[in-house]
Amino acid sequence: MKKRVLATIIAFSLAPSAFAQDKPKPFTMEGELGFISTTGNTETTSINAGITAHQELEMWSNDYLIEGLYKEETVEGDDGEDVEFTSAQKFFASAQGNYKLDNPDNRLFGFASFEDDRLSNFNYQATLALGWNQKVLQNERHTLEYSIGPGYSFVETQDGEDQDSVIVRASTAYTWLISDTSKFTQTLSTEVGSENTKSRAESALTAVITGNLSMRLSFKMDHNSDVAENRDNLDTETAVSLVYNFF
Repeated sequence: MKKRVLATIIAFSLAPSAFAQDKPKPFTMEGELGFISTTGNTETTSINAGITAHQELEMWSNDYLIEGLYKEETVEGDDGEDVEFTSAQKFFASAQGNYKLDNPDNRLFGFASFEDDRLSNFNYQATLALGWNQKVLQNERHTLEYSIGPGYSFVETQDGEDQDSVIVRASTAYTWLISDTSKFTQTLSTEVGSENTKSRAESALTAVITGNLSMRLSFKMDHNSDVAENRDNLDTETAVSLVYNFF
Protein backbone atom coordinates (compact mmCIF):
# COMPACT_ATOMS: atom_id res chain seq x y z
CA MET A 1 0.00 0.00 0.00
CA LYS A 2 2.77 2.46 0.94
CA LYS A 3 4.67 1.63 -2.27
CA ARG A 4 1.51 2.22 -4.31
CA VAL A 5 0.90 5.63 -2.70
CA LEU A 6 4.53 6.67 -3.19
CA ALA A 7 4.46 5.57 -6.83
CA THR A 8 1.28 7.59 -7.39
CA ILE A 9 2.83 10.74 -5.93
CA ILE A 10 5.98 10.33 -8.01
CA ALA A 11 3.86 9.92 -11.13
CA PHE A 12 1.94 13.10 -10.35
CA SER A 13 5.20 14.96 -9.77
CA LEU A 14 6.11 14.39 -13.43
CA ALA A 15 2.89 15.90 -14.75
CA PRO A 16 2.78 19.45 -16.22
CA SER A 17 2.23 22.88 -14.57
CA ALA A 18 1.23 24.11 -11.06
CA PHE A 19 3.51 25.26 -8.21
CA ALA A 20 5.88 27.43 -10.22
CA GLN A 21 4.83 31.09 -10.19
CA ASP A 22 6.22 34.07 -12.06
CA LYS A 23 5.20 36.41 -9.24
CA PRO A 24 4.29 35.60 -5.60
CA LYS A 25 0.62 36.07 -4.78
CA PRO A 26 -0.27 38.55 -1.99
CA PHE A 27 -2.47 35.93 -0.31
CA THR A 28 -2.61 32.14 -0.62
CA MET A 29 -4.75 29.63 1.26
CA GLU A 30 -5.13 25.87 1.00
CA GLY A 31 -7.32 23.32 2.75
CA GLU A 32 -6.33 19.73 3.53
CA LEU A 33 -8.57 16.74 4.26
CA GLY A 34 -7.72 13.10 4.89
CA PHE A 35 -10.06 10.23 5.83
CA ILE A 36 -9.31 6.61 6.70
CA SER A 37 -11.86 3.92 7.63
CA THR A 38 -11.02 0.29 8.44
CA THR A 39 -13.22 -2.71 9.31
CA GLY A 40 -12.57 -6.19 10.65
CA ASN A 41 -11.21 -7.15 14.06
CA THR A 42 -10.72 -3.44 14.76
CA GLU A 43 -12.94 -0.77 13.21
CA THR A 44 -11.39 2.68 12.97
CA THR A 45 -12.40 6.05 11.61
CA SER A 46 -9.71 8.70 11.27
CA ILE A 47 -10.05 12.27 9.98
CA ASN A 48 -7.34 14.89 9.67
CA ALA A 49 -8.00 18.40 8.36
CA GLY A 50 -6.16 21.68 8.14
CA ILE A 51 -6.05 25.18 6.66
CA THR A 52 -2.79 26.96 5.82
CA ALA A 53 -2.56 30.58 4.68
CA HIS A 54 0.25 32.98 3.75
CA GLN A 55 0.00 36.75 3.36
CA GLU A 56 2.74 38.76 1.65
CA LEU A 57 2.46 42.54 2.07
CA GLU A 58 4.88 45.40 1.50
CA MET A 59 6.01 45.48 5.14
CA TRP A 60 4.65 42.20 6.52
CA SER A 61 4.95 38.50 5.77
CA ASN A 62 2.38 36.48 7.74
CA ASP A 63 1.64 32.77 8.18
CA TYR A 64 -1.48 31.12 9.63
CA LEU A 65 -2.19 27.47 10.44
CA ILE A 66 -5.20 25.55 11.77
CA GLU A 67 -5.21 21.75 11.94
CA GLY A 68 -7.10 18.98 13.67
CA LEU A 69 -7.07 15.20 14.07
CA TYR A 70 -9.84 12.86 15.22
CA LYS A 71 -9.68 9.07 15.47
CA GLU A 72 -12.34 6.68 16.79
CA GLU A 73 -11.90 2.93 17.27
CA THR A 74 -14.32 0.05 17.88
CA VAL A 75 -13.00 -3.19 19.37
CA GLU A 76 -14.65 -6.32 20.69
CA GLY A 77 -14.53 -6.56 24.48
CA ASP A 78 -14.02 -9.68 26.59
CA ASP A 79 -17.81 -10.07 26.86
CA GLY A 80 -18.21 -10.04 23.08
CA GLU A 81 -19.74 -6.57 23.01
CA ASP A 82 -18.32 -3.80 20.81
CA VAL A 83 -16.54 -1.04 22.72
CA GLU A 84 -16.12 2.38 21.10
CA PHE A 85 -13.48 4.86 22.24
CA THR A 86 -11.70 7.96 20.97
CA SER A 87 -7.99 7.31 20.46
CA ALA A 88 -7.01 10.76 19.13
CA GLN A 89 -8.56 14.21 19.35
CA LYS A 90 -6.24 17.14 18.68
CA PHE A 91 -6.60 20.80 17.67
CA PHE A 92 -3.71 23.18 16.89
CA ALA A 93 -3.66 26.79 15.67
CA SER A 94 -0.80 29.23 15.17
CA ALA A 95 -0.04 32.60 13.60
CA GLN A 96 3.24 34.38 12.94
CA GLY A 97 3.67 37.95 11.72
CA ASN A 98 7.06 39.02 10.33
CA TYR A 99 7.74 42.77 10.10
CA LYS A 100 10.23 43.53 7.32
CA LEU A 101 13.20 45.82 8.01
CA ASP A 102 15.20 47.84 5.44
CA ASN A 103 16.49 44.53 4.12
CA PRO A 104 13.19 42.65 3.58
CA ASP A 105 14.93 39.34 4.28
CA ASN A 106 15.51 40.52 7.87
CA ARG A 107 12.38 40.72 10.02
CA LEU A 108 11.07 41.04 13.56
CA PHE A 109 8.47 38.38 14.35
CA GLY A 110 5.58 37.84 16.71
CA PHE A 111 4.23 34.31 17.21
CA ALA A 112 1.20 32.82 18.98
CA SER A 113 -0.08 29.23 19.18
CA PHE A 114 -2.68 27.14 21.00
CA GLU A 115 -2.94 23.35 21.23
CA ASP A 116 -5.67 21.19 22.76
CA ASP A 117 -4.78 17.49 22.69
CA ARG A 118 -7.40 15.62 24.73
CA LEU A 119 -5.36 12.42 25.02
CA SER A 120 -1.98 13.96 25.80
CA ASN A 121 -0.44 14.86 29.16
CA PHE A 122 -1.83 18.41 28.86
CA ASN A 123 -5.24 20.07 28.92
CA TYR A 124 -3.77 22.82 26.75
CA GLN A 125 -0.47 24.37 25.67
CA ALA A 126 -0.23 27.98 24.46
CA THR A 127 2.78 30.05 23.43
CA LEU A 128 3.62 33.71 22.83
CA ALA A 129 7.04 34.66 21.43
CA LEU A 130 8.89 37.62 19.89
CA GLY A 131 12.24 37.79 18.16
CA TRP A 132 14.32 37.71 14.99
CA ASN A 133 13.33 36.13 11.67
CA GLN A 134 15.58 35.87 8.63
CA LYS A 135 15.15 34.46 5.15
CA VAL A 136 18.58 32.97 4.43
CA LEU A 137 17.83 31.32 1.08
CA GLN A 138 15.46 32.18 -1.74
CA ASN A 139 15.74 31.21 -5.40
CA GLU A 140 13.57 29.57 -8.04
CA ARG A 141 13.61 26.17 -6.29
CA HIS A 142 14.53 26.65 -2.64
CA THR A 143 13.49 28.86 0.29
CA LEU A 144 14.78 28.64 3.86
CA GLU A 145 14.07 30.86 6.85
CA TYR A 146 14.50 30.68 10.60
CA SER A 147 13.11 32.42 13.69
CA ILE A 148 14.51 32.66 17.21
CA GLY A 149 13.49 34.62 20.27
CA PRO A 150 12.20 34.61 23.86
CA GLY A 151 8.63 33.91 24.81
CA TYR A 152 6.24 32.56 27.41
CA SER A 153 4.45 29.23 27.57
CA PHE A 154 1.03 28.77 29.23
CA VAL A 155 0.46 25.11 30.12
CA GLU A 156 -2.06 23.13 32.18
CA THR A 157 -1.61 19.39 32.71
CA GLN A 158 -4.42 16.82 32.85
CA ASP A 159 -4.06 16.93 36.65
CA GLY A 160 -4.82 20.67 36.64
CA GLU A 161 -1.24 21.70 37.43
CA ASP A 162 0.03 24.93 35.87
CA GLN A 163 3.44 24.67 34.20
CA ASP A 164 3.77 28.22 32.84
CA SER A 165 7.35 29.24 32.11
CA VAL A 166 9.66 31.56 30.19
CA ILE A 167 10.90 29.87 27.01
CA VAL A 168 13.24 30.29 24.08
CA ARG A 169 11.57 29.47 20.77
CA ALA A 170 13.42 28.51 17.57
CA SER A 171 11.98 27.36 14.25
CA THR A 172 12.92 26.75 10.62
CA ALA A 173 10.86 26.38 7.43
CA TYR A 174 12.20 24.94 4.17
CA THR A 175 10.52 24.54 0.78
CA TRP A 176 11.93 22.74 -2.26
CA LEU A 177 10.08 23.02 -5.57
CA ILE A 178 11.06 19.65 -7.03
CA SER A 179 9.23 20.38 -10.28
CA ASP A 180 6.41 22.59 -11.54
CA THR A 181 3.92 20.11 -10.04
CA SER A 182 5.58 18.84 -6.87
CA LYS A 183 7.19 20.27 -3.76
CA PHE A 184 8.76 19.14 -0.50
CA THR A 185 8.33 21.11 2.72
CA GLN A 186 10.00 20.71 6.10
CA THR A 187 9.17 22.62 9.28
CA LEU A 188 10.86 22.32 12.68
CA SER A 189 10.23 24.14 15.94
CA THR A 190 11.29 23.80 19.55
CA GLU A 191 10.28 25.68 22.69
CA VAL A 192 12.75 25.23 25.53
CA GLY A 193 11.46 26.05 29.02
CA SER A 194 12.25 25.23 32.63
CA GLU A 195 9.26 22.86 32.94
CA ASN A 196 9.17 21.24 29.50
CA THR A 197 10.72 21.27 26.04
CA LYS A 198 8.10 21.05 23.31
CA SER A 199 9.15 20.22 19.73
CA ARG A 200 7.20 19.82 16.49
CA ALA A 201 8.30 18.65 13.03
CA GLU A 202 6.52 18.00 9.76
CA SER A 203 7.84 16.59 6.48
CA ALA A 204 5.47 16.72 3.50
CA LEU A 205 5.55 15.84 -0.19
CA THR A 206 2.81 17.47 -2.27
CA ALA A 207 2.00 16.68 -5.91
CA VAL A 208 -0.62 18.24 -8.16
CA ILE A 209 -3.40 15.95 -9.41
CA THR A 210 -5.23 18.48 -11.54
CA GLY A 211 -5.86 22.21 -11.42
CA ASN A 212 -6.05 23.35 -7.79
CA LEU A 213 -6.27 19.80 -6.38
CA SER A 214 -3.19 18.04 -4.98
CA MET A 215 -2.25 14.93 -3.02
CA ARG A 216 -0.04 15.20 0.06
CA LEU A 217 1.96 12.58 1.96
CA SER A 218 3.02 13.91 5.36
CA PHE A 219 4.75 12.77 8.53
CA LYS A 220 4.40 14.76 11.78
CA MET A 221 6.11 14.45 15.15
CA ASP A 222 5.15 16.09 18.46
CA HIS A 223 7.54 15.65 21.38
CA ASN A 224 7.30 16.78 25.01
CA SER A 225 10.22 16.13 27.35
CA ASP A 226 8.17 16.15 30.58
CA VAL A 227 5.10 13.89 30.63
CA ALA A 228 3.40 11.58 33.14
CA GLU A 229 4.70 8.01 33.53
CA ASN A 230 1.73 6.54 31.64
CA ARG A 231 2.17 8.90 28.65
CA ASP A 232 4.51 8.72 25.66
CA ASN A 233 6.93 11.57 25.01
CA LEU A 234 6.54 11.29 21.24
CA ASP A 235 3.38 11.33 19.11
CA THR A 236 3.63 10.68 15.36
CA GLU A 237 1.12 11.01 12.53
CA THR A 238 1.45 9.71 8.98
CA ALA A 239 -1.23 10.85 6.54
CA VAL A 240 -2.22 10.85 2.89
CA SER A 241 -4.53 13.79 2.19
CA LEU A 242 -6.18 15.76 -0.57
CA VAL A 243 -5.28 19.46 -0.70
CA TYR A 244 -7.28 22.20 -2.40
CA ASN A 245 -5.63 25.51 -3.24
CA PHE A 246 -8.28 28.22 -2.79
CA PHE A 247 -6.09 31.18 -3.78
